[in-house]
This record gives sequence, structure tokens and C-alpha cells, in this order.
Amino acid sequence: MEDVAALTVDGVNVTLAARPVLRDISFALRPGEFCGLIGANGSGKTTLMRSILGLQAVDSGEIRIAATGSGRMASVGYVPQKIALEADMPLRARDVVALGLDGHRFGLPWPSKARNRQVAEMLTAVDALGFADQRVGNLSGGQQQRILIAHALIRRPRLLLLDEPLANLDIRAVAEIVALLRRVASAGNITVLVSAHDMNPLLGAMDRIVYLAGGRAASGQTDEVVRTEVLSALYGYHIDVIRVHGRVLVIAAAGADELPNVLAHHPAHVAQIP
Repeated sequence: MEDVAALTVDGVNVTLAARPVLRDISFALRPGEFCGLIGANGSGKTTLMRSILGLQAVDSGEIRIAATGSGRMASVGYVPQKIALEADMPLRARDVVALGLDGHRFGLPWPSKARNRQVAEMLTAVDALGFADQRVGNLSGGQQQRILIAHALIRRPRLLLLDEPLANLDIRAVAEIVALLRRVASAGNITVLVSAHDMNPLLGAMDRIVYLAGGRAASGQTDEVVRTEVLSALYGYHIDVIRVHGRVLVIAAAGADELPNVLAHHPAHVAQIP
């Protein structure tokens, strides 16, 4: 891998409505790394994503993205959380991917063989060519996610951000999307940062984890971060980390004010003891 970081987050602090949301967040990701941004709902994952994109001003600290010749933000692809694709939307899957090339320009795109070839190549890369001509609103959640990933990748970014891309997908679709993103990172030397409230689907794919709690973060390889002493220090109270049947259980004592949101969605991921 290259020595120059694709993304550097250095001492970032963000306050929203007089409440500290991110506190001294620091980590760096190298080209081609697959990183999970893990935390309960409200832990600051989306705020961090927005800060990286330049949509949220930081109070202090710095975020650096390795730029391509086309500029800093052309180096970033983004799949936001909860995009509603209605069944009656008059767009085919391939049309949505093509918008990633020229949707920011005024007027209708000029047809070209080169443009069509780029779209077909990207549809093939995400295993979506078979449903490219279907209305995007009629696709399954996993199929829609593939199209949105292709849309974000078609301009060849160096950094791909995905905000909760596994939410509301069935188990099979989750596994397929994780495998796809792992392949994208390795084959394209693209740095992939995926936010999620459950780390378990990402365990076999992550090179690095950034774990958010209470506005603070711990980062490193999974085995370095997901440990009792590290997460206890992060949360500010005792946490037990148990590995069983290839899954990680994070167990907190009563009074934990962040973990119940995760528990509600993934009872095998977090247990709460009285």
C-alpha cells in the first residue's frame, strides 16, 4: 500500500446545538483499506461522515483527503443513508449510475459510446448488469444498494464513504454487499469507510475499525480496539467483550445510555446485564 494516507482525521471536534458530538477524533486510512465506522445510533457517525465531506464545519482539528488531479472532493464517493427510491420513479438502474457521471451538470447528457461503456463497466463491477434496465424503484434493497455504490464509484474516487449501507437488508444481501465492498477496496485500491451500528457483518472484511462512543473514538485493527479495557475506557464504564461462534458480544452494565439502541436492533451483538 502507499505510504500517503487517503484520509486523515486529526483532532476533530464538532459541537451541535451546544452539545459536543465529536471530541478529539483522530485516525488515518491508507489507500485500499476497508474500515468500519462503528457506533450506536446518535454516536456521531453521520456527523463525522458529513465533516469528511465538508458538509459540516468542524470547531477545531483538520480533515485531509488525498486529492486526485480533479480536486479534493472529486476524490470522494458517497452513499448516504436512507435514500428513498420510489417504485414509480421513471429511471432505470443504468440511468441512476450514469447520473454519477454528469448529474451535476445542467441539461440533458449528450449520448456517447464512451459514456455507455463506462456505465456498463461499472454495472458489471457491482454485479448489476442483469437488472440494469429495470426501474430502480422496483429493485430489492440489496440491488438498489449495488446501484447506489456504482453511482458513487463511476467517477473513480480514491475514498468511498457509505452511511449505514447495511440497514434494512436481509442477511444474504448484507453478506453480498460486504463482499462487494471488500472487493472494491482491494481491486481498485480504494479506501472504503462504512458506518454501521453492528460490527459483526464486517468482521471478516475490515482492515481497520473506528469505534465511536460518547463522541470519542478508538481506532486500529479490530483485535486491538474491540477489547474490554479499550471499550471500557471509551464508554467510561466497564464493558465486557466476548467472542463466541465467530461473533462479538459487547456487554455493558445497567445504566449504559448508548448501548440499548444497538441492543434493540441486534440482540446477539449487545447484551445488557442488570
